[in-house]
Formats: sequence, C-alpha cells, structure tokens
Amino acid sequence: MTTESTQPPFLTTREVAELLRVKERKVYDLAAAGEIPCRRVTGKLLFPRAEIEVWLAGETGAAPRGRAETAPANILAGSHDPLLDWAIRESGSGLATFFDGSLDGLARLARGEAGIAGLHVFEPARGDWNLDHVEAALGGAPVVLVEWAKRQQGLLLAEALDGQVRSVADLAGRRVVRRQASAGAGLLLEHLIAEADLADGKVRFVTELARTETEAAAAVASGQAEAAPGLAAMARQFGLGFLPTVEERFDLVVDRHAWFEPPFQRLMNFCAGAAFKAKAAELGGYDLSGHGRVVWNAP
Repeated sequence: MTTESTQPPFLTTREVAELLRVKERKVYDLAAAGEIPCRRVTGKLLFPRAEIEVWLAGETGAAPRGRAETAPANILAGSHDPLLDWAIRESGSGLATFFDGSLDGLARLARGEAGIAGLHVFEPARGDWNLDHVEAALGGAPVVLVEWAKRQQGLLLAEALDGQVRSVADLAGRRVVRRQASAGAGLLLEHLIAEADLADGKVRFVTELARTETEAAAAVASGQAEAAPGLAAMARQFGLGFLPTVEERFDLVVDRHAWFEPPFQRLMNFCAGAAFKAKAAELGGYDLSGHGRVVWNAP
C-alpha cells in the first residue's frame, strides 16, 4: 500500500487535470489566473500536493476561490501602460495604481483587491487577446472587458543593435531583460522565442526583472541589457532602436460597480477630450480607434 510519505510532493499538470477531471488546458488557465496553487520551475508548472489538497477542501490559506462582494472602485491593478498611467494622473481620477503584470491584476480583481485591471495577454489558440483569461479568472463575476487601445509591441534595442536585430531569432547570444511571470509582455516573448526555436540558453537573460514598461526601457538605455520586450512608445521616449513584433490589444477589465463610480468615470470622460488623443500621438505606437469599445460583458 502506498503511504503518504512515498507520494511525490508535487503534481504535474496532467496529474492535476486527472484529479480535477478537466482538460490540461483548464489547469493552465487556472494557474495563469492565480486560482490554483502552483510553482514555476525552469519554465515548467508544478503543483504542491499538500496545497492542492487544502485548496480542494476549501480550507483557509488556499488559493483565492472568490472575490469580495464589492471590489475597491479606486484601485487599478495589472499591466503598466504609459498612456494609461499619464491619463490617470492628468484626469485627477483619484485612482490608485498597482502595476505588476496582467495576470497579477486579474488575480487581484478576482480576490476583490482591485476594481479595475489592465491586461494584454496573447492567446494563440484563439488568435486574440485577453478574453479566455478573463473568463477563466472571473467567470460569473460582474465585470466588463473594454478596449483601452491597440499598441505596437516589439523589442526595445540598444542603439548598436538597431538594424542588426531583424527578427526574434537574432536575439541568440544577446543580453535580454525578462519581464515578471505575470506580465503579458513576458508571456508574449516566451511565445515568440519558442516560435523562433531559441532553445534554453541561446538567449542570455539578465538576472534582474523589469516589472514595468519604463523599467524595461531603462534597462536597455543604461546598458544593463541589449534588448527587452516593450512598446514603440517607450523606444521613442528613451531613444532606443525598435523591432515591431505584433499589434496587441490592451484592455481594461472593470468591476461593474467600479464602472459607475467617480474615479473610473472621471478617467473615461477625460479620455474623450483632445488632450488624451494628442498625448497618444506624442507617445507613438497607439491606435485609439477602438478605445472604449466593450469587448465582453459578463452575463
């Protein structure tokens, strides 16, 4: 008979899927949304057996299972966007921000720690952005997914590399800044590196992470790294080379209660004005044609 002490302390994605009687894709979605205890080790997801058992039992200390009835309407979490950051301040919205990546924002919204989250998560299976992750993290919650802007995403390059790096494959042997595991830019870079068949070790990732768009650009501008995932707007601001990779959609997922509160309304009213459009043009790399469009409204 197998005893508890002989059981492996970690479960694989397949084993968790069998335990929950779901497809492995669902397990990945739960992990991405921060709804199930997991660890990422050398790019592989592992699930602590003891924590999974607690999570299944619904005991205190498990991964978040729900959200507060009313999330704080004045806190915006998730991914950093320079235009959004500027508009929050200039509008006098009263919104507080906690920028630590798209998936972190979703997790905070799910736990009721924020009323709004910004995200730009590429979903290859759908060929689109964000919706699968929002449904996985917040399915059943009263939220609205609204387009903020389309942005030119790519590689920020040191001046010496401008024109030399013509594809993601040309990052081989280069010093590159990583984004944190919860960042949409980091997830996209992993996807692009895999597509370019750059095996482990071919890219020389620097030790320190860049947690915002500004930190990523500053790392390249200072010489800490030769390249980083980032926006055309940041390349222009820091005088860096830029290789475009994809036009992405940056969305805001908003708790319905937060939507009608003064902080979010002040922000959106400000963005209807000329100053907002002028700033987007000054930064560069933004397409505001879909700004304010409702992408998805939870039933």
